[in-house]
Amino acid sequence: MSVTIGTPLQSSAYKVLLLGSGELGKEVVISLQRLGVEVHAADRYENAPAMQVAHFSYALNMADANELKALIERVKPHLIVPEIEAIATQVLVEIEQQNIATVIPSAQAVNLTMNREGIRRLAAEELGLPTSAYRFANTLESFRSACDDIGYPNFVKPVMSSSGKGQSRVKEYAEVDAAWEYAQTGGRVNQGTVIVESQIDFDFEITLLTVRAKNPETGEIETSFCDPIGHHQDAGDYVESWQPQIMTEAALNEAKRIANKVTVALGGCGIFGVELFVKGDKVWFSEVSPRPHDTGLVTLASQFQSEFELHARAILGLPVNTERHSVAASAVIYAGTDANNLSFSGLNLALQNPATDLRLFGKPEGFKRRRMGVATARAETTDQARELAQEAASKVTVHLNK
Repeated sequence: MSVTIGTPLQSSAYKVLLLGSGELGKEVVISLQRLGVEVHAADRYENAPAMQVAHFSYALNMADANELKALIERVKPHLIVPEIEAIATQVLVEIEQQNIATVIPSAQAVNLTMNREGIRRLAAEELGLPTSAYRFANTLESFRSACDDIGYPNFVKPVMSSSGKGQSRVKEYAEVDAAWEYAQTGGRVNQGTVIVESQIDFDFEITLLTVRAKNPETGEIETSFCDPIGHHQDAGDYVESWQPQIMTEAALNEAKRIANKVTVALGGCGIFGVELFVKGDKVWFSEVSPRPHDTGLVTLASQFQSEFELHARAILGLPVNTERHSVAASAVIYAGTDANNLSFSGLNLALQNPATDLRLFGKPEGFKRRRMGVATARAETTDQARELAQEAASKVTVHLNK
């Protein structure tokens, strides 16, 4: 079946509404616009990164069902593409049921994955995938019991959060109450419920970018995988990533089996960032995001089609190519300060090596640990690429303007 795209800003326009307009969304917008799509970007604040390149932008509370419903009725999009967790997902379920728009990858997938309880119960209890031991708690008393039950050290996460927000590692009982308080105040939306996970003895973590896209000849949805991405996190937030992560053939096959099973269960088309723990040949499921993943920024330097291009193609029903052309790495650039109107210098030094590149996201406000940009680098080995990317990132200096 032929895919047809109209002309932006005309009556024939094919409209995509992006819910969440961060740096990942910005790259998705650019990829969609290259394919002739009219993009509408929404977020909770004005001038978010993706808004700066979209055709239209809107600031609203996307967790408010009435505000979100009004925006969808106003835009009349063909596709709705969620990029963050703080969304009134029940509205998307209704929109899909009424055939008003297609939710990417599906309303069910968004509903389940925006909440750690839904996706963990699906993975462990329905699909039987290997995971860490876990408990859910919604009161301080039940949380204390859950921590004792799981044992120490353990990891605590709000059921709705990302980029390490509200997450902590609890090493002993004396830290339990502080972890509860941080989980309640640090998540995207205060749900009251947290997940307590046991610590797994693993060698490394990977993101296996998994793409569900239609075969151009048969129209059937097929699954393909990018090479595994290794990454380093600090307090639950990605600091650097590299591709490929070397692992045993048995572990890679098991990772693909797990990723395929969970993404097929979620359904729909698009890219999924499946996070996994690996030790030797053993693999455990951790989380899945039904959208481009922050660790996948490395694909801007490593693949013929970045994760953003893959996502854009897949949701439009176009063919995808997950092939990698280079060994590459990425390293985060933090604001280092709580301020707005920031400036960045040292770009000439960071880009001195022809194998390096930069993305400065254009966020209007910086926080000490807020990701403001990323450096990427290509090299012969992942160690060399990591060193180059870190060096490039370190050359960028953030300045406070008064």
